[in-house]
Amino acid sequence: MPKVIVCYVRWVDAFNRKVGRLVMLLIFVMMGVLLYGSLSRSLFNSPLVWGIEVSQFLMAAYYLLGGAYSLQMDSHVRMDLFYTRWSDRTRALVDVMTMLLLFVFLGALLFGGISSTGYALRYDETSYTTWGPPLAPIKIIMTTGVLLMLLQCLSTFFKDIARIRGVVIE
Repeated sequence: MPKVIVCYVRWVDAFNRKVGRLVMLLIFVMMGVLLYGSLSRSLFNSPLVWGIEVSQFLMAAYYLLGGAYSLQMDSHVRMDLFYTRWSDRTRALVDVMTMLLLFVFLGALLFGGISSTGYALRYDETSYTTWGPPLAPIKIIMTTGVLLMLLQCLSTFFKDIARIRGVVIE
């Protein structure tokens, strides 16, 4: 494989690994917010207006920013009925075809995310809840997560092409 592709794969994998491991901690922050909201409501009869929505934003950031790491670690859900019985080369070939479809899907999501984020920034879009937080930050996170996933898909695509050719990129 060309040196620039190997460098790209290593850089994207390292970056998404760091982001994924950092984002894993958001689950504990979300649990803390939910626990605080529950205790506030039950012990002090003072429900949080913002608790559920912050938890939803944290969960969205958790899975959107962690998606690339999940793809990199090959820990996403897969229909294994035939896949595990195939040779490594056949699996790589099927993965390449799947990645081509995923590029189209993620490209559409990225286009929509950029458009939605631009709208939220331009018009100071807020949530329709009582708390009414601005939506631009979560939309920026959403678009960033899709971009990281797209970059990781390209990295995985290159690794699969290398596997088809009998080369391993680490």
